[in-house]
Amino acid sequence: MSVKDSDVKGAKQGAWQFAKAWGNSPLPPMGLATLVTAVHARPFQALPMTVPAVLLFSTYLNLNDYAKDAAGITAAWSGLYLVLANRRKSARFISRFGARGLVRGSAMGMAAVNLAACGATYALSRDAKEEE
Repeated sequence: MSVKDSDVKGAKQGAWQFAKAWGNSPLPPMGLATLVTAVHARPFQALPMTVPAVLLFSTYLNLNDYAKDAAGITAAWSGLYLVLANRRKSARFISRFGARGLVRGSAMGMAAVNLAACGATYALSRDAKEEE
């Protein structure tokens, strides 16, 4: 029995394949860098604004075929941002649902997904050098 192309296209993607695709993509660190910049650029906060620079460097590495290393850097700095962002508490319940609160929440959510997916990609994938 042969496998048809339509069967292959209709197959569902597993959790590992999704995490690996997320970790190998240059878009998640770029998206997180954009959200972090939106939250911390005005008023300028120096410590959180170091995160977008490193995430942009991670995107650069990913585009230059260092996908595993870029996934490790993205996971580490996303985790660091998550720790830094969790230290701040919202003053009121209503302030969480304003424009700034929603952007902050989406940045923290994307950082958590980056931490999990890119961390799994870094830990479980192999370099081309290891395969040879």
